[in-house]
Amino acid sequence: MTLALIDYGAGNLHSVANALKAAGARDVAITADPELVRGADRIVLPGVGAFGACAAALRSVPGMIDALDQRVRRDAAPFLGICVGMQLMADVGEEMGEHPGLGWVKGRIRLLTPTDPAAKVPHMGWNDVRPTLPHPLIEAGEAYFLHSYAFEGEDVVATTDHAGPVVAAIARDNMAGVQFHPEKSQRYGLALLERFLEWRP
Repeated sequence: MTLALIDYGAGNLHSVANALKAAGARDVAITADPELVRGADRIVLPGVGAFGACAAALRSVPGMIDALDQRVRRDAAPFLGICVGMQLMADVGEEMGEHPGLGWVKGRIRLLTPTDPAAKVPHMGWNDVRPTLPHPLIEAGEAYFLHSYAFEGEDVVATTDHAGPVVAAIARDNMAGVQFHPEKSQRYGLALLERFLEWRP
């Protein structure tokens, strides 16, 4: 089973690759090659940084958007977006101006606005993941978050709390995304990656 970990210069690639291997992945390809993506059994899109910069970087890889659309949307290969990789699944991001996302899940990425001024932005550290709908990948537990912008839209399957509800995970069909970092979330994160490797959507 080949797992394509997308390299577009905007992800914590080696930490994610090591976590995937610790979860049982045997063939993790860190790749910017759209042909390899087209042949991958599973796809992981990481992301660290600003939405606008990440969206531009992903689009700058020749053929990558088409390959992702084909393999994930048409062929229904299991897909996991992590942090900004999850945010890129949305229609639009408002960080660094307004930028189009992949448009896979209806929603926008907006600045976190906690109701309590004492709740700092970025939202950083360990926090509860609370499932809102049953999903085979998402269980209740604690995960590590680091973000200033958050998803608002459809297909929410888990939230967390940062002086108000914040989306922690989204999912539709063969696609899932998590706002937290599984690779930094110790046992909880490894268990999620294990479930992703076994997932048959």
